[in-house]
This record gives sequence, structure tokens and C-alpha cells, in this order.
Amino acid sequence: MALILPCLTRAAMRLMFAMIFGTGIASASDIRFVTETYPPFNYLENGVIKGSSMEQVRLIAEGTDISYSVEIMPWARALATAEHEPDVCVFTAVHNAERDQKFKWIEPLLKSRTILVRKAGSQVAPRTLEEAKAFVIGTQRGDFTHDLLRNNNFPKIDLATDLVLSLKKLMSGRIDLVPISEKYYDKLKRDGEQIESVLTLAEDTYSIACNRGVPDITIAHMQAVLDNLIADGTQRRIFAAYGVMAEEGKTN
Repeated sequence: MALILPCLTRAAMRLMFAMIFGTGIASASDIRFVTETYPPFNYLENGVIKGSSMEQVRLIAEGTDISYSVEIMPWARALATAEHEPDVCVFTAVHNAERDQKFKWIEPLLKSRTILVRKAGSQVAPRTLEEAKAFVIGTQRGDFTHDLLRNNNFPKIDLATDLVLSLKKLMSGRIDLVPISEKYYDKLKRDGEQIESVLTLAEDTYSIACNRGVPDITIAHMQAVLDNLIADGTQRRIFAAYGVMAEEGKTN
């Protein structure tokens, strides 16, 4: 169960965890965080990794007093690295049934809907998910949306190495629809991308997914820091800074 903490100093949090677990936080692991280019959550700008999820990961790592590094790579590789290599965590990962037992989870970095989008002006206009199955849907290899489409028996799935390539295919007419986060869709629209929302595919919790070998004490401490970021309004302020709208009635 996640610990929901009041606003605490780092020293107070360290003392609380020493009392709860009977040990100091010095036993916490060094963590290698891996991610992909997926603005506004995580992306590279002038050689610096930024984004609403990156800011939270940085604060979580600093609040947990762990040594850490962050690396951007293709999503399928990032997910596989976190699953198979010790002391690795991947973000921003959707927590779904297929991944649940493969990782330890810190969440939520955000909650969002996944929607199907089309090129603006396209005649592709399914009114239901069943109707959408008649069209070619593009997504990236290893992404949760691939599992989602397969589990819902979508027959025409086009796989790309990353989401940017899928969107390029969409704009060139090579595919009909692409599933993306609603918050990413909002950013693309603000940036002037000529796309339109068609249907809601799913509602999702986006998280940090850690290798099963990461110690429970480290997971618990990172979760407690994230809980505190949510409780004191820091997460919402980060969302505002990156143009990520929090959902009505949600704490994140």
C-alpha cells in the first residue's frame, strides 16, 4: 500500500523510513532510469532530458537520496532493459495487466486516456472501436498500445520503431489511425499538428516500472516521495509548466 505523507523535509522522510523499515536509506540501490522521446512527458532539448515525467523522476530520485542516471532509447529496448537488467526503471510506462507482474511500480506519474487520431480532414471516421477495426492502425513496437490493439482483436496493425515514425506514416496516408495519449494529442494540437481525435481507446495510469530486483525499500521510498509530490501540489505545478492538463477530480 502506498504511503501518503504530509509535506516533509528530506531529513524527516529519511527518519520516518528508518523507523518504518528498521534501517537507514543508505541501503537504497543506485538506479538507471531509461525512457523514450515522448513529449511532453520525456524528451531531449539542447542535450537535456526534460518533460513532466522527467521532472517528477528527478525529484523522486533526489528525495530518495539515490545515485541515478537517465538515458533515452527506443521504447521497446527501454522496456526490455528494465525487465531484464537489475536496478533499472523505465518511464513513462502504462501499468496494464500484461506488464503487472513483470515490474515493481511507482505511480501515478499521470493519468490519461489513450485516443485514436487521424490526419485532419481524413474521411476515416469510425464511430465505434468495432468500426475502427476496418482501418490500418499504426503504433510503435513494444508499446502498450500494441498489446491493447491485439487484445481487442484489431486485425490491421502497422508497427514502427517509434511514435514519430507512426505519425509520419499517418500524415503521408500510409496508415489510417494512431493511438496516442490524450495529453500528447493536446500538445501536438498546440504545436499546430494537423490531426484530429476520433475515439477513446482506453483510460490509463502512467508510471515508473522497475526491475523486480530493485529492493522493496527503494520502491517504497520512491512511492512515498511521489505521494508527497502529489499531496503538496508539486505534481500539478509540473503539469502546468509543461502544458499537461490534470483530469477533473484527479489528484495528479
